[in-house]
Amino acid sequence: MAIDGTVFDVTDTQENARVFGYPGSPKGTYPAFPKARLVFLVEAGTHLITDAFISPYRIGERKGALKLLRSVAPGMLLMWDRGLHSFKMVHAAINQKCHFLGRVPAHVKLEVVKVLDDGSYLSWIAPDGRSKKKGATRMTIRVIEYIVEEDGVEKVYRLITDLMDIKTFRALLLATEYHQRWEAENTLDELKVHLNGRKTPIRSKNPREVVQEIYGWLLGHYCIRATMFQSATIGGISPLRLSFTGSLRVIRRAIRHWQLYDNVLHQWRYLPPSSIEMPPHQNYLRQK
Repeated sequence: MAIDGTVFDVTDTQENARVFGYPGSPKGTYPAFPKARLVFLVEAGTHLITDAFISPYRIGERKGALKLLRSVAPGMLLMWDRGLHSFKMVHAAINQKCHFLGRVPAHVKLEVVKVLDDGSYLSWIAPDGRSKKKGATRMTIRVIEYIVEEDGVEKVYRLITDLMDIKTFRALLLATEYHQRWEAENTLDELKVHLNGRKTPIRSKNPREVVQEIYGWLLGHYCIRATMFQSATIGGISPLRLSFTGSLRVIRRAIRHWQLYDNVLHQWRYLPPSSIEMPPHQNYLRQK
């Protein structure tokens, strides 16, 4: 499972601006649209969004991410990027009895307590002030550090996890699996670019309808991805091998035929078949 976030441009009305707010802008300029923030929980192997939190722009992704931990379960591996790193995230994940694998920002210092055989090492993270007042104490973690070359530049990645068994979960395995977190970025591309794809994605002029519309897009994406998962299961392949845009085109073409089919069934329910008129090229529906 992976957690990620994004923002949606919403219609520039007084009500939307009051509730969702504008992002910051350089002095003397004004942002074009209010923005609603979306933080979501997605299954990396299927791109199924299983939970989401919609909030005003001023509420950061970290608060939304903590809300989404309500939907993780024991045995899951939860991944997040460095922007979501915090003691509260680690503490909440442990309380939910799920495993975690998160990237740590460069400014966070981690003490090397013990180097393990696979090159990873044990360390600890301290609680923030508020958590400390509630009785939280520092927690032992395992750190996996490695270098990735991006466009000719070497970047250091540091991951923290609660998976301590180095025989089952070796450092190279976890480092490789962490990069499946990018499937959350691909999911965003499906939702915002291919499924929606409008200049102003959210058209509603009132905050209540804005939230409703975003949930509508999320449900639409879920329906498509669930259908793709069922098709992949029948074909015995990974759902990630199927094209989202191709599947979207197939479903869009099929909607018209299924609507027509439902209309014909509705007529047959109340009228004798001989009284139903259909164009010649649609006679195949009679046979159906």
